[in-house]
Amino acid sequence: VAQLRECTARFLEVAKGDDVPLFLVGHVTKEGAVAGPRVLEHIVDAVLYLEGERFHAFRILRATKNRFGSTDEVGVFEMGETGLREVADPSEVFLEERAGKQGVPGSVIVPTVEGTRPLLVEVQALVTPTSFGLPRRTVSGADPQRLAVLLAVLAKRAGIALGQHDVYVNLVGGLKVREPAADLAVAVALASALRDRAADPRTVFVGELGLGGELRRVQRVAARLKEAQRLGFTRAIVPQASLPDLNGTAMEVVGVASLREALTRSGIADS
Repeated sequence: VAQLRECTARFLEVAKGDDVPLFLVGHVTKEGAVAGPRVLEHIVDAVLYLEGERFHAFRILRATKNRFGSTDEVGVFEMGETGLREVADPSEVFLEERAGKQGVPGSVIVPTVEGTRPLLVEVQALVTPTSFGLPRRTVSGADPQRLAVLLAVLAKRAGIALGQHDVYVNLVGGLKVREPAADLAVAVALASALRDRAADPRTVFVGELGLGGELRRVQRVAARLKEAQRLGFTRAIVPQASLPDLNGTAMEVVGVASLREALTRSGIADS
């Protein structure tokens, strides 16, 4: 630790003395934090994470510390033959393979927020009867622990039991979404896959689910729906408590109070 602190302090003297930028490149732990003593983060001016899956072309540059600016902005880049290039409209890129397609069971769009930037991401779910005693739960891009909670809420509050089914959830494009606002989209995608009923492809879903099956208010819902409207979506299902935050949107906005009501209004569950 002492050696690392001393070396970083010497680098700091060179950078400040010669007025040049200096990058220290390291790796992260399994939990996603900077490997090694945290004292390194206190010495430097900015801490940047370049995130992305190995087999996906997209990378997200995220700042967790910045002495000279905001940490709320994220940059989205795509790896090409000549290196990384900026993705000016990431929502459109994440949904480009979906354009012009009819609704598919298990496919739902969620307007999420990365930093201060709203992004539209496709949530895909696949549900199949299990062939073994213990059903599988495979998740890519979402929190596996949160998925377990959503499966329990679906079974107890909406009457959609998946205890005898293998469940697969994927966020298209390699993006990782951890915010609770994606709860409703994941739950609707799972119900859609089980019932083999497609949700309206022009509808977006956003909302946090409570253990009682209620839908809770989410932040920045107006910015999320504005991005969805720009990309041609015409309808949104949001928590009832979020309706006062919407002013003058041209979309058809449906406020719902519970998961069961959301499934009914989306046409996946019978009224």
